[in-house]
Amino acid sequence: MRLAQLRRMTGERFMPVPGDAVRVRTLEDGRAVVESIEPRGFTLERRSAAGRAKTMAANVDLLVTVTALANPPPRLVTLDQLLAFGEVEAIAAAVVLTKPDLADASETQALLDVYRNISYSAIGVNPKTGENLDSLRGLISGRRALLVGNSGVGKSTIFRALGGDSAVGDVSRHGLGRQTTTAGRLYRLESGFLIDSPGINEFGLGAIDARALTQAFRELREPAQRCRFTDCTHVSEPDCAVQDAVAAGEIAASRYASYRKILLEPT
Repeated sequence: MRLAQLRRMTGERFMPVPGDAVRVRTLEDGRAVVESIEPRGFTLERRSAAGRAKTMAANVDLLVTVTALANPPPRLVTLDQLLAFGEVEAIAAAVVLTKPDLADASETQALLDVYRNISYSAIGVNPKTGENLDSLRGLISGRRALLVGNSGVGKSTIFRALGGDSAVGDVSRHGLGRQTTTAGRLYRLESGFLIDSPGINEFGLGAIDARALTQAFRELREPAQRCRFTDCTHVSEPDCAVQDAVAAGEIAASRYASYRKILLEPT
């Protein structure tokens, strides 16, 4: 693999990120120079506390959300935010749960079923032992995939297990993941690629109204059509079919809790 130097591009407003397609020119001495960046399709951005946007990856077609079952404990609202983001942006998403050896097997299966029941691919993976690693390989085969999730959940360990080269750090004594990947890394697969993204401490949809958020939660779409009020937020209104479905166990309580938190506490 040849490394290419980025030429200073007049008028260029952004730098290449993992997943970018670029035009490269080979010099007489064998060096390669990046001449320009091709127009991007999908981009994943993260905003700082000051509101500045930073593009993390480009041209991906699959979000592989990674959530630890323990150490650190699962943050399901972050997982559900990522899945909702995929729905809003019309990009496929999958669920990967890590560290199954640290969790109760029945609870792990129940959580996998929550997402499988709403038609997400969901896999429990232990990259250190190889458990279900082939299933994950099959899932991302031919895709331009991005590993995304909070710090410490095992994204870099998965990346390395699949053939990538990324540093892996420790988990603090408080059980909080220490972010070790400070810039996205791309590993080219036989067909497609895999990107290991930096940890996302806060991933929010920003301000989003109830109608749009309902559409971003697959299992809420159908019952929402049966609510008494067309502008129902599914939080406190009477004759709400969504709340009835939660009470009947037709919608997972954890997913509904995430919906409420995202709607009422936008980040």
